[in-house]
Amino acid sequence: MHLLIVILGVYVATLGFAILINVSPKALNLGGLVGVAGYLVYLAYFTFIGGYVGANVFGAFTIGICGMLAAKYKKMPVIIFNIPVLVPLVPGGQAYQVMKYVAMNRPHLAFFYLMQVLMIAGALAMGFLLSELVIQLYNYLKRNLKKEEKAHKRFFFFWFKDVKIIRVQN
Repeated sequence: MHLLIVILGVYVATLGFAILINVSPKALNLGGLVGVAGYLVYLAYFTFIGGYVGANVFGAFTIGICGMLAAKYKKMPVIIFNIPVLVPLVPGGQAYQVMKYVAMNRPHLAFFYLMQVLMIAGALAMGFLLSELVIQLYNYLKRNLKKEEKAHKRFFFFWFKDVKIIRVQN
């Protein structure tokens, strides 16, 4: 029951931020689902393996891949799906703690939370970078394998165009 409430909360938070930044209504539902997928990967990694940096890398990676697929499906820019979906993963609580401890003149705790914010932000950037790398690599291989296949067909046709197939009858 708790997991369903979390999923619903992530979906509503993603939709709310998407509406706030004026995302097209055609992209809202799919954007919410991409947000839920990314957060579920984050939650699974954090629960079973541990560590918020790795969890954010894999969550952002999932968001990047799913966002690209959603953008291709809806024929819209990828940024429409990637920006609102990041809301559940953004380290807002830690950033608040940094400001609170700076205001309270406790620099050691402020620095501790600042390092968390920077590591999470770097992890999110790394996850998006890796997802873009995987997508570009996939497209490159797909495109070049088709060219290579056509080149092989032309090569074999050129060398064996005069070969006649002889059927042997009994």
